[in-house]
Amino acid sequence: MPDDAAPARTVRRDSGPEPLWEQAAAVILEDIGRRGLSAGARLPPERELCARLGISRITLRKALAHLVDRGVATASHGRGWFLASPGTSRDWPNDLESFTATARRKQLRPGSLVLRQEVAPASLDQADRLAVAAGTPVFHLDRVRLLDDVRIAVDRTLLPAELAPGLDRVDFGSASLFEELRARGLEPDRSEATIEARGADAVLAGHLGIAPGAPVLVLDQAVYGREQRPLLLSTVEYSGERYRLRTTLPSG
Repeated sequence: MPDDAAPARTVRRDSGPEPLWEQAAAVILEDIGRRGLSAGARLPPERELCARLGISRITLRKALAHLVDRGVATASHGRGWFLASPGTSRDWPNDLESFTATARRKQLRPGSLVLRQEVAPASLDQADRLAVAAGTPVFHLDRVRLLDDVRIAVDRTLLPAELAPGLDRVDFGSASLFEELRARGLEPDRSEATIEARGADAVLAGHLGIAPGAPVLVLDQAVYGREQRPLLLSTVEYSGERYRLRTTLPSG
């Protein structure tokens, strides 16, 4: 995408119900194909893309996040956006990636059954892990995560409500939390995670449609933003019968 080349078409605010970020993603994708760019090519800077497309940086980042979810683009912290390289198939992400992005990368249809979606005061433990005062309003989002309508995991997430207003009104039956955060200018940067195996209790087993005591793989993580402050806490309990861990570890 040479710097002096204009996009094939521009984003139109009068084009009907299609959101601006979807239009922007489509335009960027068209330009990538029209210019025959290969994996590893760098996209123009965000400021330049915003000027060309006539959109805000928040809208652009949501469009680029969508392309990341589709496996078209990738972000490099401090360097910009690049065309993704075709990767080998893997069941577990090698970097910080949303459930929705993982599903799309594997060409599966993501979905959710929302169990809890509300703002409530932070407990002492929650406040300590999020580096906020006890009683601070935090947004709770508990979901049964689906792949092609199969129950795969229960995902329980919470974050300070003031960081991302309006999340309690989003339809998370289909929406991606990471995409909603990026649309509000919040960029997940890294996570600290632990993984362990457990047996499912009766409540979890009911949500996943498995037998009590069946094995589950529990991912507990704290996700940090670019300012290196806690952005959200997430505990995801995967059905051991329907999800497996496979990744690549480079030699030291």
